[in-house]
Amino acid sequence: MRLHYLFKPVLISSLLAASTAALALSLGDLSNQDASAGLKAALDKGSSQAVAKLGAENGFLNNEKVKIQLPSILEKARPLLKMTGQGQQLDELVVSMNHAAEAAVPMAKPLLVNAVKSMSVTDAKNILTGGETSVTDFFREKTSAQLSDQFQPIVKKVTDKAGLSAKYNSVMGQASRLGAVSGKEATVEGYVTQRAVDGLYLMIAEEEKAIRQDPIGSGSKIIGKVFGLLK
Repeated sequence: MRLHYLFKPVLISSLLAASTAALALSLGDLSNQDASAGLKAALDKGSSQAVAKLGAENGFLNNEKVKIQLPSILEKARPLLKMTGQGQQLDELVVSMNHAAEAAVPMAKPLLVNAVKSMSVTDAKNILTGGETSVTDFFREKTSAQLSDQFQPIVKKVTDKAGLSAKYNSVMGQASRLGAVSGKEATVEGYVTQRAVDGLYLMIAEEEKAIRQDPIGSGSKIIGKVFGLLK
């Protein structure tokens, strides 16, 4: 029995090594050109579809996975606010926030394209041999800060039109100073921008998982060839 436990870690290590070697052998069947083309095609397909879905009319509002709800502190106060006749304003605020995210998302496309163009050999290796969200992790690392910078002015422009941003900022600003909410929730544009960025990465992750689960079904021969070897 003791020998069984002694050799168990060795067996696990051997299996992991064999698995890694098999993956390397599979990838070795690809030319560098094919591997690069397949990877870039998958990156472009996943990001383009995510942007298209979220940037469409009601792309956020009608998708429960990414729909932007009120911050928790306002959601908890909703029953009381409805009693004081402010329920409709809250509903309007939710619609406005989601439309603002919808308007901002198309701005992500050039940044995502540039991230693919600047992909290094190390990036490619991490994506091909990483987990099922390694594509999403790559985009998050390369574009998160820039997306926030570009989204926020667009978000502010839309939410300001709704006429509710001033009330939101007043209430949440006070809550932020009391430590009841995070700094990103203190302004409606900051809150929506963060949720829009998170929603985009979530949808890219969904597209990535679909490609990995069914590479052939992606409709691209080169994606099927490259990601088919990783299944």
